[in-house]
Amino acid sequence: MRVSIFSTYYWPEESGNAPYVTGLAEHLASLGHVVCVATGYPHYPAWRAQGMSFWTNEEHNGVKVHRRMHYVPRRQSAVSRAAYEGSLALSGLTTILSNWRPDLVVAVMPTLASGFLAAAAATVARCRLGVIFQDLQGLGAKQSGIRGGERVARLVSSSESWVARRADVVGIVAEGFRAHLLAGGVNPSGIHRIRNWSNFTTPTDSIAETRARFGWREDEFICLHAGNLGQKQGLANVVDAAARVPDARVRVVLAGDGNERPHLERRVRDRGVTNVHFIGMQPMGGPCEAMCRAADLLLINQRPAVMDMSLPSKLTTYLPAGRPVLAAVNDASETAREIRASGAGWVVPPGDPHALADVIMSLADRVHELDEAGRAGARYAKDHLSRDVSLREIEAILAA
Repeated sequence: MRVSIFSTYYWPEESGNAPYVTGLAEHLASLGHVVCVATGYPHYPAWRAQGMSFWTNEEHNGVKVHRRMHYVPRRQSAVSRAAYEGSLALSGLTTILSNWRPDLVVAVMPTLASGFLAAAAATVARCRLGVIFQDLQGLGAKQSGIRGGERVARLVSSSESWVARRADVVGIVAEGFRAHLLAGGVNPSGIHRIRNWSNFTTPTDSIAETRARFGWREDEFICLHAGNLGQKQGLANVVDAAARVPDARVRVVLAGDGNERPHLERRVRDRGVTNVHFIGMQPMGGPCEAMCRAADLLLINQRPAVMDMSLPSKLTTYLPAGRPVLAAVNDASETAREIRASGAGWVVPPGDPHALADVIMSLADRVHELDEAGRAGARYAKDHLSRDVSLREIEAILAA
């Protein structure tokens, strides 16, 4: 087949859904399909564009990649997000107006621009349309705390449903998405649960070598958050919890980048918190995995309102690392359901720094329980987060 994939995020980005879009495109190309990806320039999670020009056409691992210039907001708000989406849609029109005529079009959402462009491309080419929801952006606008988000959440949700109703097949990475799409009038028989896989690369460095590289003492209890430092994560809660931990052995590490990092650094300075440390984003393929494996406790933190909008991609790195997970998330969220299903750790109320601090302190001396939860997460990742299984499932859905 000739396959067009529309996605705002793609290689060389290593966070969020970019690795899964890249993996899918390269897998289809390896099977002999001709695959073309229409995407933006790398900018996530730092929200700073890399190497942007008016357009770039390249080939990477057998996939034709077409990038078009777009706006990248430095601060997130409803207005800046609308400008971002609009620029992606306008620049992406050039890929639809080319002579390329696919047999199948796939949209990976977010963003809305990817959905609209894919629907238009499928209409022009008179071919089938598939949509994969990695996040529900309408719920995200409502739940993630973006300024002015609630005012546009209903419109965005309606737009997502409009795209999904036009698709021949809809893939969802979290079961909680289903009810929202059904409420939007999407055909239930066309909705399929798919799983993001683990990209975990077994580190070559030992745990002792990794801890020494980061300056973590052997007697320290390292609580690590790795990934995006954005509004959805609500990491001020983690900083406030760290300030309430009197145990000098406990160090909280925020590893990554995002538009909230400057505010978090300022909060640490202003409050005089001495046990929170920042390090940059560690690349996948060894360094990030080694960092996660060397930590004592892996953290997930979300705003209390976040429930069904997404499933954190960091879980596919956390679980195979074999370390326990502590999630300060809504008990009814997709993240909480996945933690309970895996047996990999504990769920505490979000937005409650006292509760988070209490659990961190109580876990610092429960080595046996920590190891047991870590082993459970690794088993779950092996049984349920296989790259080959996930890709074969998506391939079968798209082929049908």
